[in-house]
Amino acid sequence: MPLYEHVMIARQDLSNTQAESLIEHFSTVLADNGGKVVDNEYWGVKTMAYKINKNRKGHYAYLRSDAPAPAVQEMERLMRLHDDVMRILTIKVDAHDEGPSIQMQKRDERDSRRERR
Repeated sequence: MPLYEHVMIARQDLSNTQAESLIEHFSTVLADNGGKVVDNEYWGVKTMAYKINKNRKGHYAYLRSDAPAPAVQEMERLMRLHDDVMRILTIKVDAHDEGPSIQMQKRDERDSRRERR
């Protein structure tokens, strides 16, 4: 099955548990349609570059999935209809990277890979 990475931004006035329950909800949508979530990460509340729906901040979540295209389309459809989800991004990838995403790595670990100018 194809591999996907999804990033979702939820409204800032949700609690952390509500934002994490959104991740679980959309994971079950994928599972019900024949896919599976390989890994998920909750990145927390982050400030955005510009306002979206009068919000300056948002809860960011990251999902790695192994699912057929119809399952991903159904999940995206439900995300667009959900009032708490502001933005979504889905990317098809060839392989999932091992370990945590770049957002979850410590700054020291990231700096060792590339020198600052």
